[in-house]
Parts: sequence; structure tokens; C-alpha cells
Amino acid sequence: MEAPPDNDVLWARSLHFRHPDGSPGLAGVSLGVREGEIFAVTGPRGSGKTTLLHCLSGQVPVRDGEVWFNSVPLHTLGPVARERLRRDRFGWIDPAPALIPELNAWENVALPLMLRGIGRRRAKVAALEWLERLDVGDRARKRPHGLKQAERQRVAIARALAPAPTVLFADEPTAPLHRADRTLVLRTLATAARSHGITVVLATHDPDGAALADHTMALLDGRRVHTLHLPDPDTEGRAAWSLSV
Repeated sequence: MEAPPDNDVLWARSLHFRHPDGSPGLAGVSLGVREGEIFAVTGPRGSGKTTLLHCLSGQVPVRDGEVWFNSVPLHTLGPVARERLRRDRFGWIDPAPALIPELNAWENVALPLMLRGIGRRRAKVAALEWLERLDVGDRARKRPHGLKQAERQRVAIARALAPAPTVLFADEPTAPLHRADRTLVLRTLATAARSHGITVVLATHDPDGAALADHTMALLDGRRVHTLHLPDPDTEGRAAWSLSV
């Protein structure tokens, strides 16, 4: 078993994955992500982007291939060790913000900190600071139903960043947003991550999102391809995909 390069915080080799129904998800994907960079995984819906992020983050066990995190072979860890790693070192942003409706914005952001044993007062201070950085500090006491969609997504991003994860996985974090909100939210995410040295693995079919990355990798039908021209996400159904394998 060959160890990954020292400057790669995430490294994967020859990942293969099949969904429970037997359909292919990944077919021999390899990649390396350096510490502190923004790495974008691009491709149309159904290309394997979410499956790849699930494998890299330990949400699903890898049975064929290798995944390493800071020289630790993630593919050899059991479910308890993977869960601890996700809790302590990884952050996650879903396409739609899964905020707790009974909690206001700062309480949603502070929750993962308090679950780590940080006192309520310290967690609140940290949560408010992140909400300010993401330009929703004035919405701190609003519950999710009182926020606009773009504001809810900023709160979700603040919640993911507040525990200072080593790696933040962002799965189509701006998919439900309008164009202006998409660009603003992605730029805010990129700025916040860079200022704190957080590595970001971003899955996106949005060319504006891919443009913010230090490196990009394109997927199509679970395979890595070398050229993939992303269409405007607002007209994806009318656009043609161009690729070279």
C-alpha cells in the first residue's frame, strides 16, 4: 500500500463504487487535494460528484480503492473511527440548508461547537463572529422560517465553518439559489475558508463556482475526464456537454 504525497491532505486512488441497487457510481477515480486549497469537482447531475464526496469524507465505506486523509488510510477505518473523523476534522454543506427550525441562526451555528463540549457562551461568541463574516450577523436571532433562502444557506455555511474543520465538503451548496445569490455565497465561502486555511472540496455544476477553485476535476458517468465544458446551470437542459477522456 503506497502512502500519499506529504502535501496532500486528501488523496484517493482507483476509487470504484456501486450503489446498493448495483448501478455504478465511480469507476477508477484518483485525485489529490492539497492543504488549504479549494478543489472543485465538476460535472452534470448524476455524474458521481456527491458519491465521490461521500467516499472522501468517510460517509460510505470504500471497498475498492484507497482514500487517505493526512496520511491516515481512511479506507481501513471502521464505522466508529470514521464517525469520529467526520465529527472532529470534517465539515459538510448540503445543497439545501438542513437547519433546525426550533433554533435561531446563532443557535444553529453554535450547536456543533456545544456538541464538542464548548460552553454555551463561548459557542455563541464564535457563532456570532461567523455570522458577521458571512454578512448575516443582523439575522442572528431569526429562526430559519424568517430567513431568505440565501440567508439560510449562509447560516449553514457558518455552521460548517465554525468548528474550524480541516476539510469542508460542500455538495452543490448554491444549487437552489438564483444567479446573483450563487455568486455572492460562493465568494463568501471561498474567502472565509481561505482566511482560516480550511481545505474545501466543492461539488458543483456551476461554472462560476468552479472558477473560484485552485484546481478542478471533471466527472462524467463516474469517470474522470480531462475536458468538460460546463453549461449555464440555468439552461442545463438545453446545453450540450463537450468532453475528452
